[in-house]
Amino acid sequence: MKLLVLPGDAIGPEITAATLQVLAVVDQKFTLNLSYEHAEIGFTALEKYGTTFPEAVETQARDAAGVILGPVSHNAYPPVAAGGLNPSGELRKRLDLYANIRPAKSIAGLPPRCGTPVDLVIARENTEGFYADRSMFSGPGEFMPTPDMALSIRKVTRKASLRICETAFQLAAQRRKKVTAVHKANVLRTSDQFFLECAREVAAAYPHIVYEEQLVDAMAALLVRDPSPFDVIVTTNMFGDILSDLATELSGSIGLAASLNASDVYAVAQAQHGSAPDIAGQGIANPSSLIGSVAMLLRWLSEKHALPNFGSAATAIEQGLVTTVSQPETRTKDLGGTLGTAAFTTALIEQIRLQ
Repeated sequence: MKLLVLPGDAIGPEITAATLQVLAVVDQKFTLNLSYEHAEIGFTALEKYGTTFPEAVETQARDAAGVILGPVSHNAYPPVAAGGLNPSGELRKRLDLYANIRPAKSIAGLPPRCGTPVDLVIARENTEGFYADRSMFSGPGEFMPTPDMALSIRKVTRKASLRICETAFQLAAQRRKKVTAVHKANVLRTSDQFFLECAREVAAAYPHIVYEEQLVDAMAALLVRDPSPFDVIVTTNMFGDILSDLATELSGSIGLAASLNASDVYAVAQAQHGSAPDIAGQGIANPSSLIGSVAMLLRWLSEKHALPNFGSAATAIEQGLVTTVSQPETRTKDLGGTLGTAAFTTALIEQIRLQ
């Protein structure tokens, strides 16, 4: 089983290296028979090839069973015309990674910032919406008709809405059987009303699952007040991006937030947080988010290829993360602990081996 490894920028190579150490342990423990292909993206690729996303990377991603994507500093890239493509966005578009699954779950011993335990999943549509790099067939979805006016195009399609809602209901069927569709249809009366019509269509096929709707601003307030009533939240791209960061930070820290970008064919494990250039090279980055994302990738591979040992490996990583993070003495500095990247990874590996 071959995985493509794209280390990314800033802390990306550091947390990717830690993730590969963990994978080596579960590979041996559960006989996964993993192999790796490495490729350069981001600033390293820009310097070598004149682009942050060489065309060969797409081919490598299609040929791999899954992709491990480190954080990228795309905000600092040059314009697209000068080679500054966002590798994350390019993979999502080119591989049609329509579902961005972002769980938020509090850990015993690490108090949730909202004071109430959190256990929910956000199913975020990943290929359209207000994101300017994926709302048009040709050219960006943002433009300036005059020097004093900027316009953005929002794209909401039936196909994308139906399939992300289907994903959400399938997730809920495995969990507490509740889906909340988040929208702003009181203002975006055409596009978000259309999204809700698609959500209701899918909901009708799942009568055993509770379905409700919430305005996005109300949803943000409700997550802060008490996130416990929510199970699976489904929404469009930008709302999902914002609410998932809020939910994971409320649950404990975005530094722990796992994330999987998936289609019916491809999947990319990607930390939910950014590249943190301010701490790059200091050996203090928390690798939990990318490690947890890789656990999600292993579970996706387990389900796609009927490989129970991959599911067991995913569970071992997730349980190891919970145990390691729940103990103050084995937390990273961003969580109030004392450990750096290497020491935390060693502690996590010890927990996995003890299982």
